[in-house]
Amino acid sequence: MKAFIPYVAFLGLSASLLAYSSSLQAVTPSSEKFIALGTEPFWSVTVSKNGIVYSSPEVKKQAFPYVKPLTAQARPADLVRVYRLRGNNTLVLQKVSACSDGMSDKNYPYSAVLILGNKVLEGCAQKQ
Repeated sequence: MKAFIPYVAFLGLSASLLAYSSSLQAVTPSSEKFIALGTEPFWSVTVSKNGIVYSSPEVKKQAFPYVKPLTAQARPADLVRVYRLRGNNTLVLQKVSACSDGMSDKNYPYSAVLILGNKVLEGCAQKQ
């Protein structure tokens, strides 16, 4: 019986570590997917490990390589994400209580600001 107790404790510890490592994997930047969008003018940005793609009816798609986001110091990683894109371009996603796109009743959990050169676009975002 005494030999059995350490074995059970080892199995419990292993299961806890496995669950912890799975939860870590779920929040790594390589697994994050976001869609940000705005109205007037209409635009969208898709963020995934395959890249960051901006699209708009007025402009052809612009693709940027995925970059690890900067986060706010001493704050949860999920609170603010700043993606420094190639050139003079930046995407900022910030967790908020509710963000409205102004055209529907849908509320989004993130606000989004996209800076493309000298143009600033504001909208909302959500995890996919």
